[in-house]
Amino acid sequence: MVYRTKGTCASKIDLNIDKDHTIQSVLFTGGCNGNLQGISKLVVGRKAEEIIDTLEGTRCGFKDTSCPDQLAKALRQAIAQSESV
Repeated sequence: MVYRTKGTCASKIDLNIDKDHTIQSVLFTGGCNGNLQGISKLVVGRKAEEIIDTLEGTRCGFKDTSCPDQLAKALRQAIAQSESV
């Protein structure tokens, strides 16, 4: 799935979750490369719901969102799409 981010330096997130909502891969385009590679490595193999609970609402400076918050939104969308199939 490709998620177009809003309000962050990263422009999109490519992610893959399996039918049990385990995160298989995450790749950010743009943003702080080292930090986003680290986040990606930390979330792979974990349940999407756990990551949503952990990252949702994270802010970047004075912005209302952040790359981790956008990942949580992307995961919500991926779960919704997987359940509608």
